[in-house]
Amino acid sequence: MDNREILERFKNGSLDHRDAAALLGRTPPVLFTPPAPGVRPPEEPRGRDGYAVVGMGGRYPQAPDLESFWRNALAGHRTQGAAAAGRGKGSTGRPGHALDGIDEFDPEFFGLADEDGALTDPQERLFLETAWQTLENAGYVGARLDALVPAAGGGQRGVGVWVGASSGDYALLAAAHTSGDPHRAPRNGHWSLPDRLSRLLDLSGPSQAVDTGDSSFLTALHLAVASLRAGECAAALVGAVELRLHPARHTADGGEGVGVVLLRPLAMAEADGDTVHAVLRTSSVGRPAADIAHGVTLCETKESVAAAVGDAGAAVGAAALTRAVLQLREGTRAPVADGESAQPWTEEPPRRASVCVRGAGAVVARVVVEEYLPQGAEPAPGPVSSPGGEELVLLSAPSPAHLAATAARLATELRIRQPELGAVAHALRSGRAAMDCRLAVIAGTTARLAEALSLFVEDDDGARDDGAATTAQEAAAPVVRVVDLRPGRSDPWLLTGLPETRDYLAALWRTNRTEQLARLWLAGVDVCVAGEGPVASLPGTALLRRPLWIGRDG
Repeated sequence: MDNREILERFKNGSLDHRDAAALLGRTPPVLFTPPAPGVRPPEEPRGRDGYAVVGMGGRYPQAPDLESFWRNALAGHRTQGAAAAGRGKGSTGRPGHALDGIDEFDPEFFGLADEDGALTDPQERLFLETAWQTLENAGYVGARLDALVPAAGGGQRGVGVWVGASSGDYALLAAAHTSGDPHRAPRNGHWSLPDRLSRLLDLSGPSQAVDTGDSSFLTALHLAVASLRAGECAAALVGAVELRLHPARHTADGGEGVGVVLLRPLAMAEADGDTVHAVLRTSSVGRPAADIAHGVTLCETKESVAAAVGDAGAAVGAAALTRAVLQLREGTRAPVADGESAQPWTEEPPRRASVCVRGAGAVVARVVVEEYLPQGAEPAPGPVSSPGGEELVLLSAPSPAHLAATAARLATELRIRQPELGAVAHALRSGRAAMDCRLAVIAGTTARLAEALSLFVEDDDGARDDGAATTAQEAAAPVVRVVDLRPGRSDPWLLTGLPETRDYLAALWRTNRTEQLARLWLAGVDVCVAGEGPVASLPGTALLRRPLWIGRDG
């Protein structure tokens, strides 16, 4: 087999990149060659017409977040063989590339009773958690989520949800514990993965589960781009999840993971000040490789992420895309083969990467992502600080314990990163949901805010009610007021959502009436508004996970 035949077989998917590299005597990753003479690349979105990756989230073996996933990628870390806790009743670990803590869940956060939480497939639970974290990461929970209206028309919260999933082991494990009672059995079908999130957040876009085997995530991404292009949704949440729960699937190379991205049209993302991690230029399902590889200098495949996630089924494409986006964003190429090390990405910008995965029935799904280079568009204005230098900071969570944990996380982050106070206040009131347990604090500096939050956490673990102020060291820190509006004590005057209320709140924010806004917030009115300017990245609302598994007591 000569070099031309090897390259052709690689392009049409019959050889993976490692085998092709071995036959060519090269070291992966493979650098694509230009298309053959006479083969024209497809028409691609140019300029500001691509699709921006504005939010990302994920959990992978030995990587509970994307920061640790990136560290592992840079180090060429292999995750195979480490025991993972939380595999169900009587099990302490399994071979392969396994996720930790998959038996844990926070049902209260998502409004579920314990029994419902135990009956929910852990794949659905993982997707719910990761999707929520991705939306918070992008600042699209709350007022900014309300403002997403599709180009083709429709209501608020025009977000579509696509989820790739190809396994259903939990129903098999549960069969021994349900005694034939269908009301005590997990749902049989993947439709509920996107549907539950869409109902939970009242999203008005499409909601679809996708199963094409290993290519499920990239196929879902392709469908999402088509929906964005048609104007059916203003943003697309695309994810995939894979868990190997049944003992028959505990193999040495078996992998697991969950990954989610949030896409928006690039021009709209720039106009709204979104953080853009990379730009998706093209997507295809079944197209010959030469038609989509123009200008690409890096290819991420199932093989290139094997060391990190193993054979992760539907989630492998999510891991591969995440790895590609992180390399583009950071300008660094992560190692693939053993003995390699991370290297600066030396090609001229904008750099491009292809993500390619073969799925069920030999269908190949591909996307091309490009480094984001801000140009042409004026950046959105930043949040306007209050005239007196003080800011009203609003925080909420579903329970007092969640609120205290969230405040503690935020206080720690403020001390480490020391972001600008106005950006923090803007992010919390623009991109977060208004929940039942609420906190309000007026502070003049980030340091004072961090101190106030810490004092709140220390004072009875945040267990305070009825808008009372904290008393600990009040002279040394701003006053924190907190209230628990559960159950049914929220907004007794039914003001939230009325057009007159929105106008009134806009006037209060414009004139810096922080005391009035704080009192309305604590009375149950959702005073949060989308505002203008970019949303700072802050720690998300804390999840309080605990073991919850069908057939397990306690």
